[in-house]
Amino acid sequence: MAARNVLQQQNRGEAVPGAIKQKNMAGAQGRNRKALGDIGNMVAVRGGVEGGKPLPQVSRPITRSFCAQLLANAQAAADNQKKSMVVNGDGPIVANGALPVKAAPVARKPSQKKAAAIVKPMPEVIEISPDTVEQVKENKQKKKAANDSSMKKAATLTSTLTARSKAACGLSHKPKNQIVDIDATDVNNELAVLEYVEDIYTFYKIAENESRIHDYMDSQPEINEKMRSILIDWLIEVHQKFELNQETLYLTINIVDRYLAVTTTSRRELQLVGMSAMLIASKYEEIWAPEVNDFVCISDRAYDHEQVLGMEKRILGQLEWYLTVPTPYVFLVRFIKAAVSDAHANVAVLNSCNVTSMENMVYFLAELGLMNYATNIYCSSMIAASAVYVARHALNCSPFWNETLKLHTGFSESQLLGCAKLLVSYHMEAPQHKLRVIYRKYSSSHRGAVALNPPAISLLALHE
Repeated sequence: MAARNVLQQQNRGEAVPGAIKQKNMAGAQGRNRKALGDIGNMVAVRGGVEGGKPLPQVSRPITRSFCAQLLANAQAAADNQKKSMVVNGDGPIVANGALPVKAAPVARKPSQKKAAAIVKPMPEVIEISPDTVEQVKENKQKKKAANDSSMKKAATLTSTLTARSKAACGLSHKPKNQIVDIDATDVNNELAVLEYVEDIYTFYKIAENESRIHDYMDSQPEINEKMRSILIDWLIEVHQKFELNQETLYLTINIVDRYLAVTTTSRRELQLVGMSAMLIASKYEEIWAPEVNDFVCISDRAYDHEQVLGMEKRILGQLEWYLTVPTPYVFLVRFIKAAVSDAHANVAVLNSCNVTSMENMVYFLAELGLMNYATNIYCSSMIAASAVYVARHALNCSPFWNETLKLHTGFSESQLLGCAKLLVSYHMEAPQHKLRVIYRKYSSSHRGAVALNPPAISLLALHE
């Protein structure tokens, strides 16, 4: 009965003598049992601030803001009376002599503003597309380039001393030779095969050494250099009559030289060799090749149909049907492109150095070189590069040689001087020479009358 009365007094909140003792006894009997918390989220505060009025009982749930408000009011009351309020967050709080009941943990907030809920704005949704990604990458690259350029522009002691040294030597205003991208205009041209063009010309450089023509004139008892020049001069006229492609002419001359280099030929059959060589080259290069009867008629029937076909068979047998060779023409196309691209890039070039004049002058000098046997000692690429070099001198295209041409031709000025001087001498002799087919061909207005230009005599004074 006594225990029941004590329990009723505890429930009513009355003080019970010996409560502390019973607490200790209860703790001794069951140490692992924890005191029940206030599941109603209610808090019991010790009977007000000491010396002040007791705080009213709280009958509402404890929220963060309300808890912060209670703590702020209690702190303000304590500061006014200059007394501290003891609040044990970890231990129990005793109110009105009741048994200790573990209160809900209360987090102290420095101010009500910090206790208020912070509403974060919703993040902006950005749609990422491939274009956006490329734009971001481009912006990063631009920033990186700007940073690099700013770092490069930063003056250092070494750069300052170098600049002053160049200024003292008069080298400050020396123009830089920049390499021009000659294939920039053919980016969208699938026929230009820009992916393979460099590899193609690297292969041509190797193949021209394998099919290079050696000196064969000493092994021909009935043929000399003058006879060969007469034959080439006549073949150029036939080529012009039939209106054939440039590739056909250069391949014809290559076939003639290669055949004469391996076979002894009589003087009577020399013209037949030239006719059959042009017939083979036409079948290889042209869409509509001339017929055998056309060659018989143009030779004034010096040879019949069977003789032409028989010589064609002999030539193909001696050459083993090997017709895909790098003639000077394949190099001329590339080197002229390099020279013309430089003319477009250089604003200071003269008006005489235009695309048409450059092409015609180069072809004129190249054909003069092919007609003369002395140029056979040079490879096809050197003949083509020398023709471009002499043409730039003849047309006063400054500079006469630059880094772009040096890169694509693979030759320097000193390497070209030997062949270039030969071409200049042929140009000087052309107006008074007996074989004037090439001179008349390039003296017409249809080809810009480039043969009438004065030869580049200044090249003859240069030393190799």
